[in-house]
Amino acid sequence: MVISSEALKLRAKLFRGLADASRLALLLALRDGEKTVSTLVEETGLTQSNVSGHLACLKDCGLVTSRQEWRHMYYRLADERVEGLLRAADDILAITAERVSRCVNYCADDVKEPVKGGC
Repeated sequence: MVISSEALKLRAKLFRGLADASRLALLLALRDGEKTVSTLVEETGLTQSNVSGHLACLKDCGLVTSRQEWRHMYYRLADERVEGLLRAADDILAITAERVSRCVNYCADDVKEPVKGGC
């Protein structure tokens, strides 16, 4: 099966979005159900402006949805398949975590210095 260049770019864009530690933390926090920005700030340790900005991004991309109740906005995963993707990542990490941890080809967000052979 040949995948078009545009289809590959779209998939890569999705995974780049998920690769951001702040956005990933928010998605993981929303696995338990809908939450307000203040709850997400408490659970993730991110600032309110950071949470709001990343939620706007996730909402624009269709990964998160929201509803307003009085003065509160509640956010949740937009589709159960987002949870499935997060669960699949957990399953893959359960068998590859040590190798992923040692991998020099991909850097975590908190790595500031280039790693030999990658980043």
